Amino acid sequence: MKSITLKHLRYACALADHGHFGNAAESVAVSQPALSMQVRDLEERLGLALFERGRSVQATPFGLEFVTRARDILRSVDELGDIAQLTQGGALRHLRLGIIPTVAPYLLPGLIGTLKQAYPGLDLQVRETVTPRLIAELAGGQLDAAIVALPVSESSLTEMPLLHEDFVLVRPAGDAGKPVPDARQLREMRLLLLEEGHCFRDQALAFCAMDSARPREWLDGSALSTLVQMVSAGIGVTLIPDMAVPVETRAASVSIARFAGKPPSRTIGMVWRRTTPLAAQLSAACALITQATA
Repeated sequence: MKSITLKHLRYACALADHGHFGNAAESVAVSQPALSMQVRDLEERLGLALFERGRSVQATPFGLEFVTRARDILRSVDELGDIAQLTQGGALRHLRLGIIPTVAPYLLPGLIGTLKQAYPGLDLQVRETVTPRLIAELAGGQLDAAIVALPVSESSLTEMPLLHEDFVLVRPAGDAGKPVPDARQLREMRLLLLEEGHCFRDQALAFCAMDSARPREWLDGSALSTLVQMVSAGIGVTLIPDMAVPVETRAASVSIARFAGKPPSRTIGMVWRRTTPLAAQLSAACALITQATA
């Protein structure tokens, strides 16, 4: 059998991740024909099909096993680079960081400044997406660390808290001064939520003791800014995290109310693979971020 290259492995994993040749090619910054040709060449070298090609691209049983092992190999190769950068001086030189959308716009500006100041010359690459994708990309070696809501409860990952924050209620400006509803009363209101896939949606539903599968006639949004503007237009009410208040409410006709008793809240933290050689450096970066956000 002819030798298999790392390029073969990366393209096969990208296709397995996206299930679409065009999207997979875009994720690895090559043309669709180039990725298709490399995957076909890989299958010819193996003598077996990795993917079923139809309306969507599905991995064959052999393809699933192949991609699982390919991810392990790629992760090990990436960790060799981590070891090299530590040997050169011990400080972070490259960091591929994931972050969830309900944190990124509010934490990133200060976080980037903090890291750049602590690690001059740091090559910081940021990826913003929902938690399940970040965890999958961590496991696959595409990311070094991710900032998410804790806990994620993955035995292969180390979790370190960064900050804890409450959620606040966003209501139309005319509701300022009205009694703040409790969780039971909130269930009866038109509660605007992020679309499925966002952990913040699940946290809001948990506070209200609502079933995510329950039919809802209300509108969902793709970003907190959308929800706040919908509230400003009088469509309903929503919850947002404390860190989002200064940014999202400055140009909206809304009022902010804080819950009595034990408010809904979340813990934001950083997670990384237990096997990464960067563990000590990531722990130190967490301490810097915590100090900067205190």
